[in-house]
Amino acid sequence: MSEETTPAIQMPDATQLVISNSPHIRGGETISKIMVHVLVALAPAVAAALWFFGLAALQVMVLCTVGCVAVEEIWNKCAKRAPTWKDGSAALTGLLLAMNLSAGAPWWICILGALLAIGLGKQIFGGLGFNPFNPALVARVALLIGFPSLMTSWVVPQAGKFMACDVLTGATPLGASGEAVATINNLFMGNVGGCLGETSALALIIGGVYLLIKKLIKWQVPVAFIGTVAIISGVVHYFNPDMTPDSLYHILAGGLLIGAFFMATDMVTSPMTANGALIFGFGCGLITSVIRIWGGYPEGVSFSILFMNALTPLIDRSTIGKPFGYIRVKKESE
Repeated sequence: MSEETTPAIQMPDATQLVISNSPHIRGGETISKIMVHVLVALAPAVAAALWFFGLAALQVMVLCTVGCVAVEEIWNKCAKRAPTWKDGSAALTGLLLAMNLSAGAPWWICILGALLAIGLGKQIFGGLGFNPFNPALVARVALLIGFPSLMTSWVVPQAGKFMACDVLTGATPLGASGEAVATINNLFMGNVGGCLGETSALALIIGGVYLLIKKLIKWQVPVAFIGTVAIISGVVHYFNPDMTPDSLYHILAGGLLIGAFFMATDMVTSPMTANGALIFGFGCGLITSVIRIWGGYPEGVSFSILFMNALTPLIDRSTIGKPFGYIRVKKESE
């Protein structure tokens, strides 16, 4: 009787094994694709800014965008790094910076803002993915502190007059009072003064919905952010109408929508977990409401997002789930 032999187990060749860091299952999204989607989402707001502010808005957008790309490539050259302009992150930072400036911003403010956004807000921390704060907002707040009069001078919109170059200063909706207060219809369509990204609420909502459909942002952040501002302003207005406008006015006016959809949802500087995103959005809404209603500035979106950016690591640590099967090892002293 012959002995049965066990077939030998064929081991794979060591050269065929690929060892890599997680995640081992990857999606098809790349940095450049994500940036393109965000730029597409910003397109309605860009079109609205061009319609209401004409060539002045175009000049600010071009200077900020080209400035940010140029500063990043100069930095890469000095640091002996590979060029990164193709990923689109610098261009997006530049456009977001432009949307946080007035159409009347002088050229040197745009260039200085680009230097602050890329240099101070991004590259000094190691580049894309390492910055703890939103770069465009770092530049916005730095410029606001350094040049308050220039950063609070607004241009009166002249819808459809693309060749108009006259800069007529007017109040931003949140800083207006009395008869100068903008109507809800003007706030919704964009026929108001303010930053380029604070004009058409309709255009910003369209862009925000696009990002949500593409699942590029967590819905918890804008919902918690906008909802908190709506609740606090609504309660205060109910008890004291003279202190602050109603909730709808607060939602449509100022930088709340662009902040909630495009700035607070930044993948690098916002929490990773769903619960963390809710906490983050609530904190942004709370700080924004306090500054708008009781603070010295009519707007508080930029300050609130930067403050919550600083708390993002703590929020992540507090809300991150435990790995499956994790057992905490007690120390000997316990």
